[in-house]
Amino acid sequence: MQTKNVAVVGASGYIGEEMVRLLMQHPGANLTAITSRTYKGQRIGDVFPRYREADLTFTEPDAAAIAAVADVAFLALPHGLAATYAIPLLEQGLTVIDVSADFRLRSTAKYATYYGAEHPSPELLAQAVYGAPERKRAAIRGAKLIACPGCYPTSVTIPTCALLRAGVIRPDGIIVSAMSGVSGAGRKESVPLLFSECNESLRAYNAVGHRHTPEIEQELAEAAGVDEVVMNFIPHLVPVTRGIHSTIVANLADAHTSANDLLAVLRETYADEPFVRVLNAGELADSKHVTWTNRCEIGVAVDKRTGRAIISSAIDNLTKGGSGQAVQCFNIVAGFPETTGLNA
Repeated sequence: MQTKNVAVVGASGYIGEEMVRLLMQHPGANLTAITSRTYKGQRIGDVFPRYREADLTFTEPDAAAIAAVADVAFLALPHGLAATYAIPLLEQGLTVIDVSADFRLRSTAKYATYYGAEHPSPELLAQAVYGAPERKRAAIRGAKLIACPGCYPTSVTIPTCALLRAGVIRPDGIIVSAMSGVSGAGRKESVPLLFSECNESLRAYNAVGHRHTPEIEQELAEAAGVDEVVMNFIPHLVPVTRGIHSTIVANLADAHTSANDLLAVLRETYADEPFVRVLNAGELADSKHVTWTNRCEIGVAVDKRTGRAIISSAIDNLTKGGSGQAVQCFNIVAGFPETTGLNA
C-alpha cells in the first residue's frame, strides 16, 4: 500500500476531529498537517487529550503550506470558507475532499436561496463529484474535487434512491422526519445546545427550508429520472451525542408491493456494499447499532391501508454522515480497499 500524505483543514471541529481519529489509524494515510485558527501553535494532545502521544501541532490554514506537505486535503470547514481553500489547493495539484456544502448543489440559485449568499466558486461545480460511494463510485475514482454528502442527505438517499431507481416507490409526496444527535450542530458555544437545554428534550427545528432539503431533492430527482422532486423534510434534535435516524414515508408505485419486495430491491442493490446493512422483515433501524461506524442500517415497513412505504434508516452523523464517508472516498481515489481504516 503506497502511503498518501494527507492534511485536515479545520481539524478542531467535531467532523475534523473525527477525520483525525480515522486517518491516524489508516495504514495508507500519513497525516502531515492539521489546521485550526483557534488552536494554531498548540499540540493536538493539549486540545484533545486522547491524542497526547501524537506528534501533531495545529497550524494556521495556509494553502501553500498545506500543498507543500500533502497529496490530499480534507476540508472540514464552514460553507463559503471551504471554497476559498479548494481553489488554490486544486491549482497546486492536490485532491480535495470537501465535507462542507460548497460543492454539493449543482444549482447556484438554490445555493444562494438556502445559504444566503452567492456561490463562492461556481466555475468549480462542473468538476465537483458528489461523494456518495455507493452510487457514484466510478466518478469518484478519477475525481480531483469531491463534495461529500451532508449527514441527513446520506441517511435519506442511500435507501430512497435505490427504491426510486427501481421504480417501486413514487417521487411525489415524500416526507422525511429525521432526528440527529447534538454533534450535528457543530462544535460551538450556543445556548440551545447546552446540556441543560438539550437533555430530556426532543424538538423539531427548521421544519421549512432546512439547508439539506435541496441536496436531498437533487439526488432523489436524479435517481427517479425526473426533473424535480419536491418533498417535506423535518429535522429534529435529540439528546444524544451522535447518530441520525430518518423515517422516510413514500407512496408505493404499486399498491400490491410488500415489505419483502422493497427489501429484495435493497438487498440486490447493496449486496456487495460493505457499509450498508439491510435488515430483515419486521426490523427497523436503530442508531445505537451504527454509532462509531461507517455503516448505514436500513429497515422497511409497508402500510397497506395508506399505500405507503415506511423506510427506516440510521447512520452515525460524524462517520458515515461526514468523516467516514470522506475517508471512504479517499480510499476509492487512492486505490485502497474501501474498508481500509474504517472497520474498527
